Amino acid sequence: MRLMPLLRPRRLAPGQTIGLVAPSSAPNEPDRVRFAIETIESLGFRVRPGGHLGARDGYLAGADRARADDLNAMFADDSVDAIWCVRGGYGASRLLPALDYALMRRKPKALIGFSDITALHMAIQRHAGLVTFHGPVAWRAFTPYTLDALRRVLWTAETPARLAEPPPFERREGRVDWDNRVTTLVPGRARGRLLGGNLCLMSHLVGTPYLPDLRGSILFLEDVEEAYYRIDRMLTHLWLAGALDGVAGVAFGKFTNCEPSPFFLQNRPLEDILAERFRALGIPAVSGVMIGHVDDQATLPVGCLAELDADTGTLGLLEPGVD
Repeated sequence: MRLMPLLRPRRLAPGQTIGLVAPSSAPNEPDRVRFAIETIESLGFRVRPGGHLGARDGYLAGADRARADDLNAMFADDSVDAIWCVRGGYGASRLLPALDYALMRRKPKALIGFSDITALHMAIQRHAGLVTFHGPVAWRAFTPYTLDALRRVLWTAETPARLAEPPPFERREGRVDWDNRVTTLVPGRARGRLLGGNLCLMSHLVGTPYLPDLRGSILFLEDVEEAYYRIDRMLTHLWLAGALDGVAGVAFGKFTNCEPSPFFLQNRPLEDILAERFRALGIPAVSGVMIGHVDDQATLPVGCLAELDADTGTLGLLEPGVD
């Protein structure tokens, strides 16, 4: 299966209107929606809340049909320039059959979010060929690193450009960067289109008509609050399903609050778990890039051509994600 021809949305600029949607879970507190609106407004944009943004159905932000309608309506509305997800959580995969992918090709717009929003990124890439943006959700405060990374990809569209590299760190005697270091798991260099996101979501999409062909891609993966054996199981599932066959390179982001399981007397190091499948396949791989559930968060244009140099631990964007 070949990927669809790539379609780029318009770049962001102050004064535009951002549609705010909740395709997954509802914010835990209503104030979080107001915080998200004010955060986007602080960047110089107007905000158009989705019609069902305040809805709630248990752990979901309203009924599936309502959430899908909000997303489709934002793409259809010519006064909306881009779409930002207020949060992740769970539920985006429930919307995939109800989304209008033909509409997305007719009216391409930037879609921003991560975590559970991985389901949308992958489905849109497969069925619309539209570049979307694995980046911060709107209900979180943006650090200077996060905001700069967002602007470089969606505002100025600099290329070639480094992606997801660690923030500056002043190394001195007795002090080295423990939290943000990139590790070479499998040496080598590779080029390919950026595909990926949350490991759990990528694993769950296997066998559905919404996972794009990963052959020739630079696959990026991250996760949060998963036991090591579960990370092993999800990677093994991707491997057994043949989803990793032909992948060009792999960039692991952060595995935030992921810990060894107390159910086992002995555990395997996370680095060994991440490296195992790709070492056997001879696929260049690194871990520790700034992707995932972290304060300093990179934005990646899903579907764009990138280069991974696992020897130097760098990921470079080779083409813009916006026009």
